[in-house]
Amino acid sequence: LDMKKTLFIVSTKSGGTAETLSFMKYFYNEVLKETGKKEAGRHFIAITDPGSGLQKIANDLKFRKTFLNDPNIGGRYSALSFVGIPPAAFQGIDLDTLLARAITMLHNCESCNCAVDGDNSGAWLGAILGELAKAGHDKVTLVASPPIENFGSWVEQLIAESTGKDGKGILPVDREPLAQPEFYANDRLFVYLRLADDSTYDRQVNALEKAGHPVVRINLKDIYDLGGEFFRWEMAIAVAGMIIGIHPFNQPNVEAAKVLARKMIAEYQKKGKLPVLKPTLKESGITVYSNFKAPNLEQALKKFLSFAKPGRDESKGRSYVAFQAYVKPSDETYNALQKLRAKVERQYRLATTVGFGPRFLHSTGQLHKGDAGNGLFIQFTSEKPEDAPIPDEPGKKASSISFGVFINAEALGDRQALLDRKRKVITFHLGEDVVSGINRLARIL
Repeated sequence: LDMKKTLFIVSTKSGGTAETLSFMKYFYNEVLKETGKKEAGRHFIAITDPGSGLQKIANDLKFRKTFLNDPNIGGRYSALSFVGIPPAAFQGIDLDTLLARAITMLHNCESCNCAVDGDNSGAWLGAILGELAKAGHDKVTLVASPPIENFGSWVEQLIAESTGKDGKGILPVDREPLAQPEFYANDRLFVYLRLADDSTYDRQVNALEKAGHPVVRINLKDIYDLGGEFFRWEMAIAVAGMIIGIHPFNQPNVEAAKVLARKMIAEYQKKGKLPVLKPTLKESGITVYSNFKAPNLEQALKKFLSFAKPGRDESKGRSYVAFQAYVKPSDETYNALQKLRAKVERQYRLATTVGFGPRFLHSTGQLHKGDAGNGLFIQFTSEKPEDAPIPDEPGKKASSISFGVFINAEALGDRQALLDRKRKVITFHLGEDVVSGINRLARIL
């Protein structure tokens, strides 16, 4: 990045999100080196709630602009607020068209348009999601036309964080490799978001529907229909939450992993190292941490996956597998994870998700700790040869932890939070060659 020509958008409604503020402090110092104190703040824009810690930082450092959001809007419901609109504008999106589509959907979803007698699409979608989840189809598998596939990442957080609590939940499954109908159990609901004139997944979705799997089709004429989809899905998830009997606007289990991560960091700052786990297996550069012993990697992975619940009755839902990658994101790593994911999906007929940590902690992390406990959690960690210090304060050189330590602390904290909730967890430490390690696990299946 050319720091002299870069504008940073620092967005956290609470004003205290540790990851966001860590990046802000790091890049503020980088800009400071190039521009000096007088100009550094003009390279930053803040989006936050009134009275937050970020608002104070923005004022103190003389940020170019601070957008103060409505504090009554929850973070995952804020796409059509300042959280989403200024970034869209910077990307060249036609805001008039985007918001016009959102307003059209808002009118469609008003209470005067009864879901029983009218065509209230938000209520209809919510009713489908909620009632099918109660009937056991609680894995909402998103299929989207390639130009809008990133929309699934937003829906993923909306569904998971809104519904995954009180021992209940709807699992969003985003970008899972599509398979033949016979590889899916009867716990799925497929939602097909199709752009006009894009037939990429038509044949596969038609086959799923023909085989008897429930499919919802949502047709979009162009990308600006996403303005309406933001509102439709927010409405739908509120309705679905009511149907399955949870509060869709809170997140009671999100803080657990954060508290434990802060505890790990405090220990590092005191002792100079993070807590050390006792390995149960070491093989070919891969170290395994689990609550059971196995003679080799193959048996360790297969035994862990054997803990899956088949979901033969309503009291015990079918398991899913969540791959949690606390490693450096890259196309190569993602492709390796997708291959492993496909192997598990086809051999065990289980729904699978992939998340890079710590991002997913703010997305599916609530559901992982708050749902019925049907998840199998496979953590990947690695060495951090490319690391950088996190400044303790913006504009200061002093640093007590690095990004690598921070990520490792969050992995340890989330692992312990899952174990405290009686979830099943196995951790594979892959050393420095992450892609080779993941590919090896895929081969042994």
